[in-house]
Amino acid sequence: MTKGATDRLSDLKAFAAVTNAGVFRQAARLLHVSPSGLSDAVRRLESHLGVRLLHRTTRSILPTEQGKQLLKRIGPAFAELAQALETVSSSGDRPAGRRRLTVPVNVARLFLPQLIPRFLKRYPDIQVEVMAESGLVDFLAVGCDAGIRYDDWLEQDMIAVPVGPRVQRFATASSPAYLDKRGRPQHPRDLMHMECVRSQFGGGNLEIWQYQRGDETYHLEPTGHLVYSAGTATELGVASSVAGLGVIYLFEGWLRPYLDSGELEPVLEPWWRTFSGPYLYYSGRRLVPPPLRAFIDFIRAEEHAMTSFSSQ
Repeated sequence: MTKGATDRLSDLKAFAAVTNAGVFRQAARLLHVSPSGLSDAVRRLESHLGVRLLHRTTRSILPTEQGKQLLKRIGPAFAELAQALETVSSSGDRPAGRRRLTVPVNVARLFLPQLIPRFLKRYPDIQVEVMAESGLVDFLAVGCDAGIRYDDWLEQDMIAVPVGPRVQRFATASSPAYLDKRGRPQHPRDLMHMECVRSQFGGGNLEIWQYQRGDETYHLEPTGHLVYSAGTATELGVASSVAGLGVIYLFEGWLRPYLDSGELEPVLEPWWRTFSGPYLYYSGRRLVPPPLRAFIDFIRAEEHAMTSFSSQ
């Protein structure tokens, strides 16, 4: 590789680091270079390509449309290079290296705290980075080698491995004081006359509350004075419902501690809708490095142990 090509590759790496970090200072720490050197590398790349790649302000750095297109192309390439190097350097029964996962916020909160510590104790030479996101993320474009999603959102041509509880429920709950004042709903339609705490997805869409009892299904868009961002501000929604602001609709696992303590009371439990648990997914077309293989095997062993225990 010529010196010019090597320099260009270094500049591309600098651009990817800055874009993923969002600030020059943090990216510089990760690459062990100065922020000014990193800024110069991005400017050189912009000058070579003849386009602006980043919008720079005093508070943030965001990729331009051309920058987004470039990052989408080079992200998978850098991930592939890193995996190839780790595959060569890992050996024997002690896989080593870094694994980056992109996961929904609820998965990071509800399942991974029980899973990741046990995995790291078994494989102390592996480093795991978890990116918790409230929206859908292309795990290859952000430099991850795997992700966790629910089956409705799995990408095509991906290998999926079950992780976490296989059956989950959406729960509805409210504070006992609020229900004492407003009454206890007997049918989902009764929620249309009550104050509800709603979640909003990244795209701005409000969540539809869905219920099922036997063959009967019911979907509704309730109203209320508080709307919170799904995932990133869920604790605000829960705390507001505990404080008596209204009824909340959320993963049962998130509400379970409050239901068990009595701070929240189940609402319409016979109508709670079940759905399948999440999956670890990764590309079957790419090299699977030993650290990721170790994580996949660990998850499969956990699933097997859980299935064997439940069948006894």
